Order: sequence, then C-alpha cells, then structure tokens
Amino acid sequence: MPIYEYHCPTCNTNFEKIQKFSDEPLSVHEVCGGAVERLLSAPAFQFKGTGWYITDYNKTGSSSPASTGGKEPASETKTETKTEAKPAPASSTPAPAKE
Repeated sequence: MPIYEYHCPTCNTNFEKIQKFSDEPLSVHEVCGGAVERLLSAPAFQFKGTGWYITDYNKTGSSSPASTGGKEPASETKTETKTEAKPAPASSTPAPAKE
C-alpha cells in the first residue's frame, strides 16, 4: 500500500497516511478538522545498479562489463586455447613382429 503525504493549511502541518489505491483521498485533518490537500512527492524507490535491463544479464558464463562496472577484473586474464594434436588411429591389423 502506498504512503500519501498531506498538508493541512489550517494548522500548517504535513502528515503521511497509508492508504489503498482504491481509498478516497482524505479531505479533513483528523487532528484539527481543517481541510487537507494531498501533496505530490518523489517515489520511495530508485532503480540503480546492474540487473535491471536485459543487456545486464550474463548468458554465456563469462563476466560482462555491466556486472563488473565496465572494468575487466584484474584476477581474470584471457588465455589462448591450445589445440592438442591427436595421435593417428591405430590400424586394425597388428604390426609385424621383429625377430
């Protein structure tokens, strides 16, 4: 449920009230009985950091610039992959024995 902020010009006070979206706005201050007006205020949360956009999610398993703040981690270095030569397959006929 959202928190709404109200101002009472009769007693010059601001107060907050937790109300449902479906509730009618207050029109009378419960303390002094004066007319109140609902104030507009900034939302209580902000979207900061990574993870809010589809491009921030890592799908390949390697670190992305978004998850490291745009910097390559110092402990992680890129290495080239070496391919090893495979030995030739053995033939199905045995080699002649030397005497």
